[in-house]
Amino acid sequence: MITGEDLGVLAGEHWLFRGLDCEVRPGECLALIGPNGSGKSTLLRCFYGMQEPTEGVVTVLGDEPDERDRGFRRRVSALLDDSDFFAELTPVQHLDLVAGSFGVDLDQDELLADAGLAERATVTAGRFSAGQRRRLLLLGATARPFEVLLLDEPERALDADGKEWLTALVARAVDSGAAVVLATHHPPLLSSADHVVDLA
Repeated sequence: MITGEDLGVLAGEHWLFRGLDCEVRPGECLALIGPNGSGKSTLLRCFYGMQEPTEGVVTVLGDEPDERDRGFRRRVSALLDDSDFFAELTPVQHLDLVAGSFGVDLDQDELLADAGLAERATVTAGRFSAGQRRRLLLLGATARPFEVLLLDEPERALDADGKEWLTALVARAVDSGAAVVLATHHPPLLSSADHVVDLA
C-alpha cells in the first residue's frame, strides 16, 4: 500500500532524514517517532503527495502520490498539520458533507456519540474547544471510506477519553484492512503499531 525507498529530505543544508526504507501493507500500522523537527510531518506530506522527497521514491497504492488528484484523495484520508474544519458548520453538517462527497450512508447518531460529540451535534464548530475540534477533524477523516489513513499527532489536544477513542479508531481502521501511518507520542498507539520508525 505504501513504500518508501532510500528516502531523504533536505531542509536547507540539513538532512531531516536520509536513506529511509519503509513499507506498510494492508491492515498494518506504521508509527513515526522522533523529536520536533525530525521530519515526521514532512514524511507524512511525502506520503500524501504534498511534498517530494529530495532523494528516493515514494509509492502509495501502486503509484506516485498526488493530493491534487481526485481519485487519490478518494482513497487516501489525511489529517495533517494544516487540516481545518468549517467553523460555521455543526458536526451534523460536517457529516452531511462527508456522506454527500463520498456517496455513503452514515449513522450520524452512533458516530457522534462514539466521538463524544452527541451533545454538541447542532452547535457550530467555531464554538468548540480545541479537543472537541480535534475530535471533529478525526471523525471527518475516519467516517469516510479510505484505503490509506495518514495522521499527524492525532492525539493533540485530546483528553484521556478522547485518546482512548482515538486508539479504538486506529484499531478499527487497521482491522478494516487499511494501511495507517501516524506520527505520535501516545504510548497506546505506539504499542499497537506493527512497525515503528524513529527519525531521531
